[in-house]
Order: sequence, then structure tokens, then C-alpha cells
Amino acid sequence: MKSLLALLALVTLPVLAAEPTLYGRYEYIALPEIGGEVLKAKMDTGALTASLSAKDIETFTRDGDEWVRFRLATKGASNKVYEHKVARISKIKTRSEEEDDDKEVIAPTKRPVVDLELCLGNVKRTVEVNLTDRSSFNYPLLIGAKALREFGAAVNPARRFTADKPDC
Repeated sequence: MKSLLALLALVTLPVLAAEPTLYGRYEYIALPEIGGEVLKAKMDTGALTASLSAKDIETFTRDGDEWVRFRLATKGASNKVYEHKVARISKIKTRSEEEDDDKEVIAPTKRPVVDLELCLGNVKRTVEVNLTDRSSFNYPLLIGAKALREFGAAVNPARRFTADKPDC
């Protein structure tokens, strides 16, 4: 009887979801499909999508599908041109100053989104990444909430570079 009760107790225990991996506000991420580049990334729970710094962004059609051609817009990047199939076009709303009563209405910016493999620590995932020139920002790669979910990540903003160097 005792073993039956023990068995019933096991069956009725809730199944716990895997604990998220804790990362810092900034991490190194490798881009295997972009020459294995390793970039400093900002882990931003306030952004929905991931964003990669790119320049000379040009969409074109290949075999009836929409593609994008671009170069990395990062410090020390080669002048190599990359081409990827476009997953979709995103519309990004620009935030305006909250104190300004006469807010200027800004049309959403359209950005090509590609499915790109990213390596964080020893975890590799394919995530949606929009392409835009981030060369005026400190971090050429922004990892938004969707990508953080793909990595099963939680972010501790008080920490930095907690994952090992990318090793996928």
C-alpha cells in the first residue's frame, strides 16, 4: 500500500518547466552564417525582435522569392556582401519624446527580416533578425524578447558577459 501511495504522489506532482538560463545585459554572440563573426550583443527585453547592424541593404527577387543583400555595419567588418532569403518585412515603430506635446507622427520603418543562426555560449538557435544600420549604437546586435525566448533566456541587467565565448 505504501508503494502505491508513493507512486500516486509521483504521478500527481506537477511537471516543472526547465529553468531559464541566466545571461547578463550584454553577451558575445557568434553568427555562423555571417563568416562566424562574434559580436557584442545587448540583451533587450523591451525590444520584440532581434536587430543586426547592416548597411547597403537592398532587397531583390530570386526565383520568385524576396531576398536581401547587405554588408555588416560593425567595427572592423570586412566589405563582404551577404545574401539571405527574406522571411518577412517588419514595420518598426520609432519611439518619440514623451515630454513633447506636439509629437510628430513618424511612419513605421520597414525592415527586412531574415532567419539567422545565432550562437550564445554553447547554444545555437535560428531566430528572426531585422536588418538596420546600428553603427551609431554601442552594440551592433540587439537580442529582443522573441530571440530570448528561443534561447530559454532570462536577463540579469546587473551582470555582463556571463556566457562563455560562443562555442557552437
